Amino acid sequence: MARIRQGEVRESAVTRRFTTLLTVDTPGRGFIEITAPVAAFLAEIGAGEGEVSVFCRHTSASLTLQENADPDVKTDLLTALERLAPEHAGWVHDLEGPDDMPAHIKAVLTGVHLAVPVLGGRMALGTWQGLYLVEHRVRAHRRELVVAFVGEAH
Repeated sequence: MARIRQGEVRESAVTRRFTTLLTVDTPGRGFIEITAPVAAFLAEIGAGEGEVSVFCRHTSASLTLQENADPDVKTDLLTALERLAPEHAGWVHDLEGPDDMPAHIKAVLTGVHLAVPVLGGRMALGTWQGLYLVEHRVRAHRRELVVAFVGEAH
């Protein structure tokens, strides 16, 4: 049976809110790690305790929190997503090309929002975790991500 233990309860006053816009020029289909730019934003504002969120303003790209150590993981994830929503599968919506509807489906599966606790000014990520923008379209795109921090800041 699993054993679950709760750590110390920490209270913080939500006193500040900061936002920024990250613009990402993608090279086409694939994972683009955005951990460092989000961490730089937290450092710039002097984040303390709180939460950072990232929102993707698009319907054919998405966000995910995933392993950042072995690049084979990203390769396998792209393969799995392609199997779940392949091009040329008889999609009705194809006005922007055969990769458009599969891109929408992949974005639904992976989501367009992430929220990560911030402790001591740093994202409380696990050892091998990173934040990623996932470009689902074949050709390059300019994507906009809204990043917001709510919590204590110095």
